[in-house]
Amino acid sequence: MQLRPHILLPLLLILGNEGIAHCLGAGEPFTLCLRDAAAVSSEGVFLDQIVAVADGASTMRVRVADAPAFGKTVVLSRSQVMDRLKVAVPTLVAAAWSGAERIAISRRCRTLGEAELKDLLTASLQRDQVRDKGELQLRMLRAWTPVQVPDEPVDVKIVDLPTSGVNASFIVRFDLVVQREIVGTWQVALNAQVMREVWVTRTPLKRGQPLVDLIRERRDLLALRDTPWEGSPDPALEIKESIPSGNPLYTRAVGLRAVVHRGQTAEALLRDGAMSISLKVEVLEEGEPGQTVRVRNPATRREFRGRVLNEQTIQLSL
Repeated sequence: MQLRPHILLPLLLILGNEGIAHCLGAGEPFTLCLRDAAAVSSEGVFLDQIVAVADGASTMRVRVADAPAFGKTVVLSRSQVMDRLKVAVPTLVAAAWSGAERIAISRRCRTLGEAELKDLLTASLQRDQVRDKGELQLRMLRAWTPVQVPDEPVDVKIVDLPTSGVNASFIVRFDLVVQREIVGTWQVALNAQVMREVWVTRTPLKRGQPLVDLIRERRDLLALRDTPWEGSPDPALEIKESIPSGNPLYTRAVGLRAVVHRGQTAEALLRDGAMSISLKVEVLEEGEPGQTVRVRNPATRREFRGRVLNEQTIQLSL
């Protein structure tokens, strides 16, 4: 029985190597034509990439060798290909051969441009450095010269960053990786922004005012002088320093509303075990609950420090 080449693949899938060997034993050998060149991926070198059946039909997807390293070319003679097939597909050893005497095998490649590299760097630094702090945006300080990379999904592995991490301007060193193969190492200088919505004052706010007239705007966190406040406006909170309009609201500028004020008379409590003493004192500075303030005994003019409990009570500490 003589098998047409176009049914080889279906038979291999149904019968396996031993079954197709039995079928082929009764017919004339089919001809495999060795190509003179082939470009492959990192998966390896497959039979259907290096040979063609004489009448143009497709042949079997059988792995016959490892792929060469990227940028390298491996040359295999026809006899070397046949030797490798003895192990991979013994049924094809007796086939007739034609075509080139040797084949040059290299890796498929493509060009990696600036836009794709910037996307790769942004994704890597966002995932491992910036995380959920904001949306990372990068700009290259110098034009990127396109390079050849394998025609496969490429990833970036960061090799070196400043100790302070992602800054407004910094240099990053990285590997381009395909599967587990390092294609090469490069270094680029970058400008970065980490964009996030923060609270911004709509009008000037003075110390002691409640948190009013605030809006949310996207700002670059790397350009801010301090940590932006991320809470929600609350009547118990107030501004602790004057802020011009259009400025971000920083954490240091927000605190609990002061409940005692300078010049106010409050009740001071002094406890020592079972003993408890209460006296009227003059408050010398404003304070919020839990804050320590200075107070003075009007009779003796002696000053003490105490912790604010509420609007009328301060617990003294000697």
